[in-house]
Amino acid sequence: MEKNAKIYIAGHRGMVGSAIWRQLKRAGYLNLLGKPRDELDLTKQSQVEEFFKHERPEYVFLAAAKVGGIVANNSYPADFISENLRIQNNIIDASYRYQVRRLLFLGSSCIYPKLAPYPLKEEYLLTGLLEPTNRAYALAKIAGIEMCWSYNRQYKTNFLAAMPTNLYGPGDNYHPQNSHVIPGLIRRFHEAIEEGKSEVTIWGSGVPQREFLFSDDLGEACLFLMNLPDKIFLPLCALERNDGLPPVVNIGTGEDLTINELAGLIEEIVGFSGKINHDLSKPDGTPKKLLDISRLKSMGWVAKTKLREGLRVACNDFKKGRRAE
Repeated sequence: MEKNAKIYIAGHRGMVGSAIWRQLKRAGYLNLLGKPRDELDLTKQSQVEEFFKHERPEYVFLAAAKVGGIVANNSYPADFISENLRIQNNIIDASYRYQVRRLLFLGSSCIYPKLAPYPLKEEYLLTGLLEPTNRAYALAKIAGIEMCWSYNRQYKTNFLAAMPTNLYGPGDNYHPQNSHVIPGLIRRFHEAIEEGKSEVTIWGSGVPQREFLFSDDLGEACLFLMNLPDKIFLPLCALERNDGLPPVVNIGTGEDLTINELAGLIEEIVGFSGKINHDLSKPDGTPKKLLDISRLKSMGWVAKTKLREGLRVACNDFKKGRRAE
């Protein structure tokens, strides 16, 4: 991407979009586009159409999405599937019609079957049943991948999908019910200390294993992918084939740990010294979600931020008052 190219980051105020924005700024990109929801509602086709017609972005990072933890996904499936489908349908189609040169669609590791072999390879997409608690969100993201692939094959667009593992970092959502696991635990341990509690309850058994990626590392990986030379980028987009290997690249660390181990790390960083209980009425979700990152690693990118280091940054972010109520 040229330094003066017009680059649109959809969802630039979210955790993922803001991380991409920071990386672009650090790399010297000068012409970044971002619109808050009160100025551009991405679920409204007419508004997206007008934006693309007026701005004509050359590159698009599609990081806008309705996201949430296991309870939010299980409680509001209609919202998760309908909003995400509308957002991605509008942006992907407008990117084709207004001749965007490259698009990167951000998905999630929950697209893979619940009981697929580990680590999860890109070709495992659509080879088994999904985890029921976030099936609606996963199906929306799978539809986005298929849309990118279909436009590439029919219209010769250059649309690629990136599938990050579980994310955390600055600007995360710390809502007490609808957050992901890391911000949820950070909030609980901090509030237990503030309120003088001797116990903290975490959802589920704590046995499932999860992989976590710091948001700024994801931003760096996204920039890396969008800057790949044509001889590498175009084959990834699968313009000429329909052989089962989708235009998808996994982004992760290649390492995982149990939720109990994660809770212990956060407990130590925050400084809580009480007892940890488990609410077994809450679902565990997929037992394991480790990604195979060999495709991205072979291109020369690996994550830099160690989990303990990233968790310290996230805890400090929470203490600065960035809580979604």
